[in-house]
Amino acid sequence: MILLGGSVLLSGSPVEPTQEGLPQWRDLFNGKDLTGWVSVNVDKDTFTVRDGMIVCNGKPIGVMRTDKMFENFILHVEWRHMEAGGNSGCFAWSDAVNKPGSPFPKGLEIQMLELDWPNINKRKDGTPNDPGYVSGELFGVGGNKIVPDNPRGERSKSFEMRCKGKGEWNTYDVVAVDGVVKLSINGKFVNGISKATQR
Repeated sequence: MILLGGSVLLSGSPVEPTQEGLPQWRDLFNGKDLTGWVSVNVDKDTFTVRDGMIVCNGKPIGVMRTDKMFENFILHVEWRHMEAGGNSGCFAWSDAVNKPGSPFPKGLEIQMLELDWPNINKRKDGTPNDPGYVSGELFGVGGNKIVPDNPRGERSKSFEMRCKGKGEWNTYDVVAVDGVVKLSINGKFVNGISKATQR
């Protein structure tokens, strides 16, 4: 299952095998409406379609998901934040519903942060929240355990900051196979995890 959340514009496609067994791209978004998507815990206006894109206003914080489940896939996502400090993510291998008291279901989050997030969301002492959360981090949510390729605590931090700032398009290519994820940001593989307990 692929879930989306936060304030971001995006589009994406996983790979699906054909009758001959060769993988084929499958569009998750038809460019017109949210057919094939299910609201998990958001208002009807949280995710909308505008100019052929899925637009999220981030209110309330929550997710929507595909109506089909995927275990082994390649997901191509094009996204951008329209405001400084935007915080979002794409979820993979997630439960169909969120855990009680949490806006997010158990699964794996692929972080999508706007570059100003660490400066806008400072630490308690007033210093920038860096090297705190960064785009491209991979981490388990709701009890999903992972083994990070580049550990920062329980998270896997990108080896290189490749994301562009407010208003600029970014691409994520997520390769997810048998509990292993590799993430390419804007054309370069920069992060990964293995041994995800949920997939």
